[in-house]
Amino acid sequence: MLGLSDAAEIAEINVLRLEHPQIEAAILAFEKSLEKQALNAPTQPVPEMKQVLMARLKTEFAQIDPAIAEGNKDKQTSLAPVVPISQSSTSSIFKYLSIAAMVLLIASAGLNFYFYQEFQSANNRYSALLIQKNSLEANMNGVQTKMLDMYQSMQMMGDPAMVKVMLPGIKGKEQNMATVYWDSRSKDVYLLPNKLPQLQSNKQYQLWAMVDGKPVDAGMISDCAGLCKLKNIPRAEAFAITLESMGGSPAPNMDQLLVLGKVG
Repeated sequence: MLGLSDAAEIAEINVLRLEHPQIEAAILAFEKSLEKQALNAPTQPVPEMKQVLMARLKTEFAQIDPAIAEGNKDKQTSLAPVVPISQSSTSSIFKYLSIAAMVLLIASAGLNFYFYQEFQSANNRYSALLIQKNSLEANMNGVQTKMLDMYQSMQMMGDPAMVKVMLPGIKGKEQNMATVYWDSRSKDVYLLPNKLPQLQSNKQYQLWAMVDGKPVDAGMISDCAGLCKLKNIPRAEAFAITLESMGGSPAPNMDQLLVLGKVG
């Protein structure tokens, strides 16, 4: 107690304090009286007492930590060790970062190529669909035009003012057939090519009107749907069709006469 007993004595006293409550109570009462006396009448300890106490504390601390007994001359011993980051660790970190960046770059390039291919494919499909749409629209417009021409032709053919002239094939060409519709009011001539041979690229059909026994050019027959409108013929006794060179002829080639029909 108070540093006046050695370790063995202190241990023995502590055992007695645990075994005998009376001793524990007496020791506590004694300590309180000393504390009270110290507080009520404090005195300066003599220098010898200070030296004795410091020596005793030094001895007891030496049993716990020799560094404390030496006055903690080397302060570095009480500090936590500093673990420096080695150069190899830094290199490893940069290596992994470089690999990750390279992987991301390759993945980005792959995605860009994939999306570009998808865009090109979609663009090609769109272009093909657009071409198909335009083609269908053109075909539809052509069909509508032909249907309109045929409807108008049917209307004209049913008109009582139209003079119908049948043009059968001549001898040896009986398979040919054409029909002339002559408007008795306007004198316009329309032709319906019922059945004529397939034309060569440099050939064309030409219609003739027989006026006073002489052939008069009534127009070139083009590829038309329904009735083909030709020239205006004020009067005629008959109509005929010949096969001529492209652009027509001022006079008919009688060797190429295909059909012939009289008016009335």
